[in-house]
Amino acid sequence: MTVHLVGGGARNPLLCQLTANACGLPVVAGPVEAAAYGNLLVQARTAGAVTGPLPALRALVRDSVRLRQYDPEGDRSPWERAAARRAAGEHPTGRQRQDGRESPCA
Repeated sequence: MTVHLVGGGARNPLLCQLTANACGLPVVAGPVEAAAYGNLLVQARTAGAVTGPLPALRALVRDSVRLRQYDPEGDRSPWERAAARRAAGEHPTGRQRQDGRESPCA
């Protein structure tokens, strides 16, 4: 499995690396203008300028832009502990609300 990070966030190396570390999966960053490429391909396909199935159109974009891959690094145990706390319903900071209401972060 691979995480594909597109849009403006794909320009942020720290976000991409932390995503790879947190997920334990490689992250492929780009294209930054994914929505524009998708729109262009749909219009080009409708006009008959490009043909082929969806995987071929995706390959056309992939071959036309520079993508960067980030591989997971470091110890995954902090990420796994955080995921376990989240699954148990614990507030991300480890604190409970004083008024007894459910935390908006839960």
